[in-house]
Amino acid sequence: MLASPSSSAASEPEPAVASTGRIAGVIHDGAGKPVAGATVTLLCSCLTKATSTKTKADGTYVFEGLPPGVYSVRVRKGGRDVVQHLTLGEGERVSTTIALASPPKEEPATSKPAKKSKGRVAAKTVDPMGLLDPSASTSRSTSRAARKRDAAGVAGGVPGGVVGGTLGGRSAGVAALRVPVEPANTEGYAHIRENDFVAVSDAPLSTFSADVDTASYSNVRRFLSQGQRPPIDAVRVEELVNYFEYDYVTPPDDRPVTVNWEVGPCPWNEDHQLVRIGLQTKPIADAEVPPRNLVFLVDVSGSMQSPDKLPLLVRSMGLLVDQLREQDMVSLVVYAGASGLVLPPTSGAYRDRIRDALAELTPGGSTNGAAGIRLAYQQARNAFIEGGINRVILATDGDFNVGTTSDGDLVRLIEQERESGVFLSVLGFGQGNLQDAKMEQLADEGNGNYAYIDDLHEGRKVLVQQAGATLVTVAKDVKLQVEFNPALVAEYRQVGYENRRLRDEDFNDDTKDAGEMGAGHSVTVLYEIVPASGGEGGGTAPRRVDALKYQGERTTTAAAASDELMTVKVRFKRPQGSKSRLMSVVVRGTPSTLAKTSDDFRFAAAVAELGMILRDSEHKGSATLESVAMLARKAQGKDPHGHRKGLLELVEQARAVGY
Repeated sequence: MLASPSSSAASEPEPAVASTGRIAGVIHDGAGKPVAGATVTLLCSCLTKATSTKTKADGTYVFEGLPPGVYSVRVRKGGRDVVQHLTLGEGERVSTTIALASPPKEEPATSKPAKKSKGRVAAKTVDPMGLLDPSASTSRSTSRAARKRDAAGVAGGVPGGVVGGTLGGRSAGVAALRVPVEPANTEGYAHIRENDFVAVSDAPLSTFSADVDTASYSNVRRFLSQGQRPPIDAVRVEELVNYFEYDYVTPPDDRPVTVNWEVGPCPWNEDHQLVRIGLQTKPIADAEVPPRNLVFLVDVSGSMQSPDKLPLLVRSMGLLVDQLREQDMVSLVVYAGASGLVLPPTSGAYRDRIRDALAELTPGGSTNGAAGIRLAYQQARNAFIEGGINRVILATDGDFNVGTTSDGDLVRLIEQERESGVFLSVLGFGQGNLQDAKMEQLADEGNGNYAYIDDLHEGRKVLVQQAGATLVTVAKDVKLQVEFNPALVAEYRQVGYENRRLRDEDFNDDTKDAGEMGAGHSVTVLYEIVPASGGEGGGTAPRRVDALKYQGERTTTAAAASDELMTVKVRFKRPQGSKSRLMSVVVRGTPSTLAKTSDDFRFAAAVAELGMILRDSEHKGSATLESVAMLARKAQGKDPHGHRKGLLELVEQARAVGY
């Protein structure tokens, strides 16, 4: 599964990205008069943090030493606020002219033509969210190295891009060199009805699938880095929490999974407690990873042409190619108006052949995913490796329709292939039409994971650090059921996991599908609890309904008088098994101070706080961006890839957009 990275990846260096680009421009008031003292903020997921400057007396500004990426330039002064989006290739110099004025109500958008000079062409600015001032314009000049690279059909350092002087290796006019304007935002997210507090007397059990993705975190990062607030339903708190690694105890024996737990004060409500539960599987060395049969199903429809879609996918897959072994097999299937086999099953020993196939990918046509997914499964079956990893990996911006096949038929196909041992994972790219809900559903049905790739670093995380040992399933159909002690817990609330809940009776039903866990994979769960009267910091749960007329209060057992806060039960099956096994762990104790809890506990709590702020949750209590930053900064702990540091950058970006 494309899940949390294994510990064996800790020593791998991050990809080097040149920081030689430049963005400069002039801000005027709409009538041509320079605007001095305006705040210009540059945001991009490729930056370590948002950076700002003030315009000079002549209205100019400049940012230098920039890496390639999709940038947002935000200009603010006197209540006026304009955001312009642009794409910067490696070594490029981009100039902008932005009018800090109210846009005309009925007049069409106009752009100031760029001056014609050597190496400079006009380019429309990508404005997927409709935030660009109509009078803003962008011009682009490329370095000598960039122009030389473009002449070979590689624009802005991204194969297949449309920036610079050529398109697909051929000379093109200025009109063909424009970065295409994205269609109106049609992104789709499933509605999340946030978990509320539940009285233990009414529902003592909490049952759910240990099936969690991480796509929400990188998707939220994309919005914030571009100066936009993410849609509330794009924020899935449990995915934010599970994006990070935690130092859990691994199984000491032949059991595939262990249960870790910790109890502490709730940072956002001093009258409540917080319980962190962590499942951890045993890691395996990369050398022990069985052969992989990976079939990449790549969307090459017209909507995939922007630099943060197909070009980013190609670069990310290039990182994976570097890690392939002779025993690994890779196939490449594409789909648009029709599907086709670009690369039949090919040994990892032939890396150049795989790279050549990737270099041939070009976007064009409408989307018809059903034929492509059938062909991908056919290739996976043809190259099926007994005892190996057999996986179809769908890469798309989510503009995925199934042609003449219904959604139900597609789901049934994925379920059927799942039972044969071929799983499906989904990688999301780009913005404007990301169909998050459908992509998550497909991955769930295919026993895989859904990840969103917003930059090359995330591509490395997903396709290198997570495409080895964590693809080795060590436990399947993993379910959790938590029973709370009514003597110590009055109410509880599970933080996130709204779309992973199961019926209580599903826990013992081995026919019910649940989550898979790969080697070195962890799952983190948070419960906010209200202590019962007499408990540490206890209170009394408010009665939400009238007392029953025909039934009295439920009786308790002798165990309720103990110090047991809750019991966590886990069911799982061995990879080739059909009958589940049960393990049970008792959570005891009362919290001390927050400072005495582990770094992992405090960091996970900080991430949950941020998620609740972004969702404007009614349960966020006293949570603020300041409290998130303070808690996370003091709980950095082990951070081999800098992901925890990145959370602090997200906090600053959230502050910049007004949270």
